[in-house]
Amino acid sequence: MKKIVSFLIVLIFFFSCAVLTKSADDASVKENIDTVSGSKNNTNNIVIDSNMVRKHLYTLAADNMEGRKSGTPGIEKAAVYIEDEFKKIGLSTFGDLESYRQTFTFKNRKSKDDIISSNIIGVLEGKSKKDEYVIISAHYDHLGMKKSGAGDLIYNGANDDASGVTGVLALAAYFKKVGHERTIVFAAFTAEEMGLIGSTYFGKDIDAAKFVAGINLEMIGKTPSFGPNTAWLTGFERSDFGKIIQKNLKGSGYQLFPDPYKNFNLFFRSDNASLARLGVPSHTFSTTPIDIDPDYHQVSDEAETLNITVITQTIQAVAIGTESIINGEDTPTRVILEGTNKGT
Repeated sequence: MKKIVSFLIVLIFFFSCAVLTKSADDASVKENIDTVSGSKNNTNNIVIDSNMVRKHLYTLAADNMEGRKSGTPGIEKAAVYIEDEFKKIGLSTFGDLESYRQTFTFKNRKSKDDIISSNIIGVLEGKSKKDEYVIISAHYDHLGMKKSGAGDLIYNGANDDASGVTGVLALAAYFKKVGHERTIVFAAFTAEEMGLIGSTYFGKDIDAAKFVAGINLEMIGKTPSFGPNTAWLTGFERSDFGKIIQKNLKGSGYQLFPDPYKNFNLFFRSDNASLARLGVPSHTFSTTPIDIDPDYHQVSDEAETLNITVITQTIQAVAIGTESIINGEDTPTRVILEGTNKGT
């Protein structure tokens, strides 16, 4: 009888240890999921799948995309990939478009050739404020390929701007899952590298008054000069958009700073500018220390040079920071352009 009692005591002991171990493991997993804040009790459980981030990035920046120059077979492959992802997520088409493509013809400013290309646009209709729009965008074009030479000839454009398009796709999947009050437009713009042509074309036919904010993602794959868990925002002083983001990020462990590279005129060099010129508080999030980045517009801008954790955490931070805008709780002031350099 004593042997049976002893055996039961040992059995209970091992069972208790197993339960405690599993509880500790579960707690560890929950803590690791919260990659932005590092806090065990953070209520902002914004979870972005880093494996999906890697898949999007490496696909869009692959050699078979041939640098994604507008008007080439390479960018067509990228367009098809983005369309397929929009369809998987369940986005609807924009306005009167019959597909996700907004196709148009423009003239190459250098060669004077006509180029046919497409913006890829999808929509998640809002609930209580469906007539108020927030646009989340990035450009999916890049520089293409060198015409001749030895070695690597492909401008893969991993950071510029496959990283941003990855963010657009990840945020579309996220907001489809969690819901939103305002309508969200997700746009992958073409021909940014040729002079913001795709976003300018998009802006021609919209009612800008209905667009309450623009969230543009550009080069979010490297650790900023401010350190880990940070990003910077162009045109910070031109509306209170950035202050709203900062307010929402309090306690998250992630910080947003004003653009530190004022001499680069970056506010007018990305697609946010096309909507900002229409009065929309449209700003660009970035993480890259552009003043010292050795890969900017080089064939060395490869997916392997980027930090998947930085991209994932930045996407999570954008989701947290913009939540009150997307749900209609905050409305940024209209953008201020007067007395500033409006050139590209």
